[in-house]
Amino acid sequence: MSATKPRKPPVKPAAPAAILRISSRNYSSWSLRGFLIARLSGLAFRTITVSPDDPSTRAELLNNASSILLPCLEHEGAELWDTIAIAEYLNERFPEARMMPEDRIARARCRAISGEMHAGFHALRSSLPFNLRASIPSFTVWSAARGDLDRIFTLWRDCLAQWGGPWLFGDRPTIADAMFAPVVMRARTYHVALDEPCEAYARTIEAWPDLREWIAAALDEPEPRITELELDAEF
Repeated sequence: MSATKPRKPPVKPAAPAAILRISSRNYSSWSLRGFLIARLSGLAFRTITVSPDDPSTRAELLNNASSILLPCLEHEGAELWDTIAIAEYLNERFPEARMMPEDRIARARCRAISGEMHAGFHALRSSLPFNLRASIPSFTVWSAARGDLDRIFTLWRDCLAQWGGPWLFGDRPTIADAMFAPVVMRARTYHVALDEPCEAYARTIEAWPDLREWIAAALDEPEPRITELELDAEF
């Protein structure tokens, strides 16, 4: 009777080579954008959270840093800390993911509105700080931030009308949806009223499984509260 050969321990799959470094899940809209964009690409990556107690990270969250270095994607020798750069890089690297619309005109609009979100709407960022744990039903949105919201809602309505929804460019999410998802969450935090098409779009974003995963992790994250962000933040 032959001896039973000892079983080999199961081989654990190798950790994804790509790394996405983020700051706070609860307070950083840019980290959320980077996460959603990376998920859109289909890239296998692991997320590393840099402690908000780190001086450079805290400076970014409080808008005291000269430049924003998180999120930062590390992949195959590339290091990218700008969200649009991450999106363009992953779109080039994984064209089969269809992160941008196939139609030329839709693709041009997607780039334009993503760039506008990336570079603009400073009054909105500073007046309505990103905070997934908060709910402020009686918040007053002043004129400058209201102007930013009106412009964003116009962009949403135009895209939904032209490309039929439920996402901004049709039946699947694109880079633009990742860029605007934090605005939806800001609207929910501060109980901003939305018209019918914008409300329908907001619900589409809220049902996005990758966003739901992020929110659950944000609510569960053992992160110290950064009280300064309740007073003045833009990120």
